[in-house]
Amino acid sequence: MVITQGTLNDIAELCVLFNDYRVFYGKPGDLHGARRFLHERMRNHESIIFLARSNTGELTGFVQLYPIFSSTRMRRLWLLNDLFVVPAHRGTGTSVALMDAAKYFSRETESCGLVLETAKTNLVANRLYQRLGFEMDNDHNYYAWND
Repeated sequence: MVITQGTLNDIAELCVLFNDYRVFYGKPGDLHGARRFLHERMRNHESIIFLARSNTGELTGFVQLYPIFSSTRMRRLWLLNDLFVVPAHRGTGTSVALMDAAKYFSRETESCGLVLETAKTNLVANRLYQRLGFEMDNDHNYYAWND
C-alpha cells in the first residue's frame, strides 16, 4: 500500500470514492457535485487529502483534513472530517495508514493536533480512533446548528 497526498490530477478517480462515502452516510449520490466540491477544496487550498493505493495502483481509501485554528492555543488545528476505505479493503490496515499520514502531517505542520467526530453507533470507527491514541472529550459539549 502507498499513501500519497492528493492533487487535482486525482479528482476524477477520487470523486467516485467521495461519492461512495457520502452515500454511506445516507446522502444521495452526486458524482458531478462530488467532483466540483473536491476541485474547489483543492484548488482553493481549503483541504488536504491523503490517498491510499493498493500495490496495483487501485485507489482504496482517503482521509480529508480541513484547517481550523485554536484561539486558546494560538495554533492551527486540523479537522479530520472524512475517512473512507473501500469495503473490499477494510481490515487491511488502510485506515490505520491513512490516520498515521494525518497524524504525521499534523506534526509536520506544527499544529496542535487533530480533532474529529463520529457517531456513537459507529463502533468500528470508535474502536479505531481509541486504538490510535485519540481520546474522547468528556469535558465539553458539542453543539450543531443547521440551516
